Amino acid sequence: MIRKPTPLFFEQGPHAVILLHAYSGSSNDMRLLARKLESKQYTVLAPIFTGHATGDPVDILRDGSPQKWWQDTQAAIAFLRERGYQKIAIFGLSLGGLFATRALLEDPQLVGGGTFASPVIFRGQTHVPTTFIEMARATYRAQNILGPAQEQKVAWLKDHLTAQLTAIQAFADTTATRLRDIQQPVFIAQGTADQMIDPRSGQWLADAYPASQVDYHEYAGAGHVLTVNSAHHALETDLLAFLHPIFEK
Repeated sequence: MIRKPTPLFFEQGPHAVILLHAYSGSSNDMRLLARKLESKQYTVLAPIFTGHATGDPVDILRDGSPQKWWQDTQAAIAFLRERGYQKIAIFGLSLGGLFATRALLEDPQLVGGGTFASPVIFRGQTHVPTTFIEMARATYRAQNILGPAQEQKVAWLKDHLTAQLTAIQAFADTTATRLRDIQQPVFIAQGTADQMIDPRSGQWLADAYPASQVDYHEYAGAGHVLTVNSAHHALETDLLAFLHPIFEK
């Protein structure tokens, strides 16, 4: 029996941090970072986007959408506020970064936030479609769904994937045109060996903000999933250094 990921909620101090996972990922993307923040007395919430972490990639396309994931993001903020947390920061990995950025835009009460390897400003290459199909095949293999049964599922995914990725792109573009309206401090992390999105994505995003507003970090040789790869220790250190002053204001 494969245990499905569940949302993470670690209650510690009065300062709360929301961590949003990547496309086709789960709260597991954020576990190392969440535990590190918890150890420094931050309360951490890492929700799971609708359709994700069910064991069937079909659910991401059938049940999920940028609108649903935006609702999930707003629900995470509301959950913390209902529990009495006044000071909240929000960050996201890849897809999660699109929603963290939109949250900063729409919710000026958030104290700050940012992105890890997130194509908020989309240019260049993306390997999301091929990676998604590879992930799906690996998932089905692990469940012993092989041969024609697997091909049938994968064919359905291929038929529906482009429409969802186009919707995600539209959501990102809408946010990107309004970055100047974001007033809070912004943290941006990018690996130089990112194979999923253009490794210049972080710099493009940093350049869209006033320099005084941005804390930009580039990790040499690091791939896409910065929260768990070779950069994760450095990312944790840099993020903690960013968080301290924004919460103490």
